[in-house]
Amino acid sequence: MRRRLNFGDEIPEVVVPVTRAQLRRYADLSGDHNPIHQDESVAHAVGLPGVVAHGMFTMGVVGRVLADYIGDVAAIIRYSTRFTRPVVVPADDAEPNTAEIHITGKVSEVNDGEGTATISMTATFNGQTVLGRTQATVLQP
Repeated sequence: MRRRLNFGDEIPEVVVPVTRAQLRRYADLSGDHNPIHQDESVAHAVGLPGVVAHGMFTMGVVGRVLADYIGDVAAIIRYSTRFTRPVVVPADDAEPNTAEIHITGKVSEVNDGEGTATISMTATFNGQTVLGRTQATVLQP
C-alpha cells in the first residue's frame, strides 16, 4: 500500500550490505563488465583504492529503499543523483567481506496541486556521501 507523504517525513536509516558476488551478478545482468568492478589489480592500476561498486548499482540500491518506503515503485516519476565517491567492496574472502551503504531520506517538498512529493535521499559509505543531490519525485496516493 502506498504511503502518503508529509513535509519533513524521514525515511529511517537502512543499511545495505554489498558483496563482490552481488557485483558479479549485477555485471551479468547489466552487461557492464568493466574490470574495475571485479579485478583488484585493474582497480589499483587506474588509481582506485580497490574494486568499486557500479554507480548505477548504488543508485539502484537507494531507489529500492525509496520504493520500499513509499510502497509502490511505480509512484516514482523522477529520480536523479550525482555520483560523488565510490563504494569500495572488499574481496569475498576478506573480513569483513561486505561494504555497507547507509541510506536515509527526508520529504523536502509536498506539492498538493500536482499531487507529488519530493524526497531527498542520502547514501553514505564509511561516513562519506557516495551520491549527491539525490532526489526523487513521487506521486501521492
